[in-house]
Amino acid sequence: MAKRATPPRPRKAARKAKSAAAPGATRKAAAPAKRAAVARKPAAPAKRAAPKRAPAKAAAPKRAAPKRTAPKSAAPKRTAARKPAAAKRAAARKPVRAVAPQRFTVSHLREDDFQANGLRTYALYRDLGIADATGGLAQAHVIRMVPPVTDEVRQRHLHNVDLQLVYVLKGWMKNEFEGHGVQMMEQGSCWLQPPGIKHTVLDYSDDLEVLELIIPAEFETLPAE
Repeated sequence: MAKRATPPRPRKAARKAKSAAAPGATRKAAAPAKRAAVARKPAAPAKRAAPKRAPAKAAAPKRAAPKRTAPKSAAPKRTAARKPAAAKRAAARKPVRAVAPQRFTVSHLREDDFQANGLRTYALYRDLGIADATGGLAQAHVIRMVPPVTDEVRQRHLHNVDLQLVYVLKGWMKNEFEGHGVQMMEQGSCWLQPPGIKHTVLDYSDDLEVLELIIPAEFETLPAE
């Protein structure tokens, strides 16, 4: 016996029909709206092409600058011709002295030791034995000046020495020194006469007594022009 086909239920049929019609209608209805939305969007401004930059040139390698050195100036050679004439004369008249060994010595006061055997004829000298003890390196003596003061005493002169020191032990003495004028020396005065300084003994007391130290023991005395 043949089976009868059962008609579809109304609810199921309606759902099927709805589901079959819905996708197409939705797509059709949405399409115009989409196109309208797309049409309303303003067109994006065209991007400006960035200007092409020329390719950077490869930097040339830096060369180290050569060091500049100041030219060395040759030091002027000193020749004997450049030496002052006075220095030449001084070097010529000063012999080279060997320093001799020194020995101990002592000198005690004795009146008999004052002798008229020194540089000045108008003075008495008491030699202290320093020249012998130093091998001629220096000399020292006590000088008593003999009055009166004469023209011989007042002669202007100089000494070629390395050192000359005078100390007044008693009385007074008036001298004149080149570049320093008249100087009054009294008991306790001490002065140094530079080598070659021109000087003059002007006057002294009757009881003048001085200590004089000179280097070297032998030296030259010259009249000053």
